[in-house]
Amino acid sequence: MSSSTQRSPGDTPVRQAGLARLNTSDDSAARAVLHEVCASRAWGSGILARRPFATADDLYAANDAAMAELTAADLAEAMAGHPPIGRPRPGDPVSHREQSGMAGASDGLKAEMLALNLAYQEKFGHVFLICASGRTGEQMRDAVRNRIDNSPEHEREIVRTELGKINRIRLARIAERPEGRQSVRNTEGGTA
Repeated sequence: MSSSTQRSPGDTPVRQAGLARLNTSDDSAARAVLHEVCASRAWGSGILARRPFATADDLYAANDAAMAELTAADLAEAMAGHPPIGRPRPGDPVSHREQSGMAGASDGLKAEMLALNLAYQEKFGHVFLICASGRTGEQMRDAVRNRIDNSPEHEREIVRTELGKINRIRLARIAERPEGRQSVRNTEGGTA
């Protein structure tokens, strides 16, 4: 929670409206929206405990603080909400948008990514998690190749960082959501 009442340069009236809705929603409604951002209940509780947010930067700082507090079990719960790279959830526009770098990948790259995903999951017990927005299929493949030899402890901290980036992108969509939008889901179609 911030005592600051000054706006950040990026805090437009629309963004302020999104923050106002998040700040004034009852806990149940806010928790449901936050669950769409991150499947960790501890993370959602951490964000709720820091309301109200005067600026989007305050919301992002709350994300950073809540991420730092997550246990290994909380991270596992959060990762369970993410589909494997290269296999976005059918009918989920957010999943498809975030993994768009794999959309035009060759069949060979998709098959390689599937094999790497399976090897990673076998070693670490969870999906390979990366902030895929803006990354090509090749960049994601190279990342999993580089990370598969990490220790579980080191990889958990990389996952924490990547999840924080994903959450920040999704939180920005909440903050910028036009009036009347009730869900974090994509505003380009599907649920919003």
